[in-house]
Amino acid sequence: MTQPAEKVYYRFVVLFFNCLLTFGSYFCFDIPSVLQDQFQGNLTCSNATVTNGTEACVPGLGMNPQQYNLLYAIYAWTNAVVVIMAGFLIDKLGNRFGVFLFSSLCVLGSSLFALGSHFKGTPYLLPLLLTGRLVFGSGNGSLTIVQNRITAFWFRGKELALAFGLTLAFSRLGSVMNFFLTQRFEEQYGMQWTLWGGALLCVLGFVSAVVVSALDEVGMRQLGLDGAIQEQSRKVRIQDVKLLSLRYWLLVLTIMFFYNGIFPFIADASKFIQDKYSGYTQKEAAYVAGAVYDSSLVLSACVGILIDYVGLRGVFALACAVLTLPVFGLLAFTFVAPLVCTVWLGVTYSFAASSMWPSIPLVVPQATLGTAMGLATSVQMVGIGLSNLVVGQILGTKSSETKIPLWRWQRMMIFMLANTVSCIVTAVLLNIVDRRQGGILNNTTKRMGHAERDSDREPLHPGEEEEEDEEDEAARSRSEN
Repeated sequence: MTQPAEKVYYRFVVLFFNCLLTFGSYFCFDIPSVLQDQFQGNLTCSNATVTNGTEACVPGLGMNPQQYNLLYAIYAWTNAVVVIMAGFLIDKLGNRFGVFLFSSLCVLGSSLFALGSHFKGTPYLLPLLLTGRLVFGSGNGSLTIVQNRITAFWFRGKELALAFGLTLAFSRLGSVMNFFLTQRFEEQYGMQWTLWGGALLCVLGFVSAVVVSALDEVGMRQLGLDGAIQEQSRKVRIQDVKLLSLRYWLLVLTIMFFYNGIFPFIADASKFIQDKYSGYTQKEAAYVAGAVYDSSLVLSACVGILIDYVGLRGVFALACAVLTLPVFGLLAFTFVAPLVCTVWLGVTYSFAASSMWPSIPLVVPQATLGTAMGLATSVQMVGIGLSNLVVGQILGTKSSETKIPLWRWQRMMIFMLANTVSCIVTAVLLNIVDRRQGGILNNTTKRMGHAERDSDREPLHPGEEEEEDEEDEAARSRSEN
């Protein structure tokens, strides 16, 4: 009799609740971007005036640009440190351990961040905000690793890129809802209740963690794989990092350089649009900045289906980097409508996310996937954290009640261009190495299916395969006797 876990609908039910794990946390992640004026606003605006729909003095927390960018940098640094050990622990202790622990940290971190806003004008404000982002970063980055590990297990050799694309789409739905709703909510209920609302959405992730954990456990038991996976998990060692291939590390660097241009830009995009282009209110600027996520939300599933069908992941990764170059050039040196650039960036981001991240399960054994994902996320977050620091230095340390000079924004875009050029270089090297090692990243669909099944059978450690063959031979001898 066919078990429910063997049917197509089961893995898509798992995927649905798996997608919900990070919906709320991605909503919370970019709340500071939408409310940048409030975070950097004046502590006292007793005589505020409104000109052309824009308030001359915005009441807020009184943070300067460097402190504001530190909110994103501390998140990235925390991810860089925590996700390495988190990935290893997930490989050792399993998905259920990971989803409960890291979804709880998301709830705790977002709550501390919201609590910090109640200490406006006191020495406790910045430490509480940074502590909240630190704890939140510990949970969200690691939760994404568990999410990817579950997706890779249930969809490896099937609709892998589609599954990753849908996971990205749900995460970005949280980001899009943030860009559309947060400003309105803040105007009606205030900044503090807005931050608490974000924390409440993280509770949704915890509820989803309970459901997906149960589905994952029951499904693996029905498939008869729970014992085999636990056995492989016991063999995972921290020294296995040395076994990761050059192709894996080039893929990781390609991801890092590409994301170095995306997230630091989005963090300051609303302010940039208001400063460079005339006639944009804070709400309108947030909508335009959020178009990056709007585009990826709409395209991710379709792009995933396309990549599942044609393969060519390495080629798509290179093409994304090349096509991103003009975006930052236009933003730096022209006055082309910013919506054109953010939509364009969203398209390349969709292809990059659907081609780069699903490539990792193809170049590492399943048993070490959590560790490999953790290392990739760590390197990515180190790059983003450093980029946020550099951007903070470029934009200056003074309070942002007035416009940041255009030449500072231009230098920031040139920095984004430099990261994109570096991404092109690593993507070219990735394709060269992949071609020499069998070309699994650029295989077509039929060849990809065979390659994935072969990689599932690869031993975790050298010599393991011979040991298993000897054990099988001894078992056959005993049965014959």
